[in-house]
Amino acid sequence: MVSIIKQKLVQQMIKDIQHYPIVGLVNFENLPAQQLQVMRAMLREKGVKIYMTRKKLLHLALINSKKQNIEHLAEKIYGLPALIFSDGNPFALYSLIQKNKSEAPAKAGQKSPKDIIVKAGGTSFAPGPIISELAAVGIKTKVDQGKLAIISDVKVAKEGDVISPKLAETLKRLDIKPMEIGLNLVAVWENGTVFSAKQLHVDEVEYADNFTQAARWALNLAMEAGYLTVETTELLLQKAFREAKAVAIEQGILSAETINEILAKTERQALSLKEEANL
Repeated sequence: MVSIIKQKLVQQMIKDIQHYPIVGLVNFENLPAQQLQVMRAMLREKGVKIYMTRKKLLHLALINSKKQNIEHLAEKIYGLPALIFSDGNPFALYSLIQKNKSEAPAKAGQKSPKDIIVKAGGTSFAPGPIISELAAVGIKTKVDQGKLAIISDVKVAKEGDVISPKLAETLKRLDIKPMEIGLNLVAVWENGTVFSAKQLHVDEVEYADNFTQAARWALNLAMEAGYLTVETTELLLQKAFREAKAVAIEQGILSAETINEILAKTERQALSLKEEANL
């Protein structure tokens, strides 16, 4: 009976792998059961399907789906894996999962999910045994106005490093929470290409800033080239008016737009001449 159930599960996963345009692999290792249930409910609401079962069955389903290069996704199965399916796109899926993570303190034995940097600056610690504790993990300090201050930024762990008990305790005392509670997206398959989680990371603020900067550059270039568009026409007419007016004033050409400036210019020149002649 168990074997038949497993066979049906694998067949269902194969159908979904073949049906969905986006096939993702996640790892829910170190994710508490309560948060896992919350994440599953959230994914269902967003139309994302998830299968949580044994590694062997996941691997079997991926390989037998016969999708192009899907074996490269199967190679990345580790920890407590699950398959997820979406009709969206890899970047949106990554962003959805990342936005539903929360910070957590590091525990001894865990692997660092990223480079852990302790920033320079003041602390709330008074000088004492804490100096040697910080020094033991590579953090140099000095006394500043009766409190310890970290002299410079220091990388206390690289991505993938196993966090030692001493480092975990130090980070806790510094109130640094480098861990993230949530599903970890390992990789995503789309149209024969497997993207790692790192490749899907997009800094949304930087992305928006790049668009804004590109728009400014394009506008400046269009203005310099005199290229007429909906955005530049009014600005170019204003620029042309200012330049034409400046030439008219310089040449003393009287018009309704220049007469006041020309008279003011003439008066300034007359006053200047009067002062030079001591009249």
